[in-house]
Amino acid sequence: QVRLTESGGGLVQAGGSLRLACAASARTTSNNGMGWFRQAPGKEREFVAGIAWNGGNTRYEDSVKGRFTISRERGSSTMYLQMNNLKPEDTGVYYCAAARSAVAAGSAQGYQYWGQGTQVTVSS
Repeated sequence: QVRLTESGGGLVQAGGSLRLACAASARTTSNNGMGWFRQAPGKEREFVAGIAWNGGNTRYEDSVKGRFTISRERGSSTMYLQMNNLKPEDTGVYYCAAARSAVAAGSAQGYQYWGQGTQVTVSS
């Protein structure tokens, strides 16, 4: 079974930056679409960004466009989310997800494997 581990969360002031990383188990194939989701208290889990297996197709939730960048090396089992110009509304638990397919799905139903989450807190 695929195992995902997030890292890089923390506390940052508004306008600051963080970079999240998601490492998949060594046995996991590289032909997976991957994505980031976040969940704030009292809110549903929402899609943040996704990337196809080859890194050539990315998609972003509107509120993070121009501020966040999702990336992975082609064929790599490690994915990153560079978050710049962070805002308090970006606060939440960020989850790494991987799909059985190669596409970058924009909803949770498109992913089958999930990490445990990493906390991101942005203070004003």
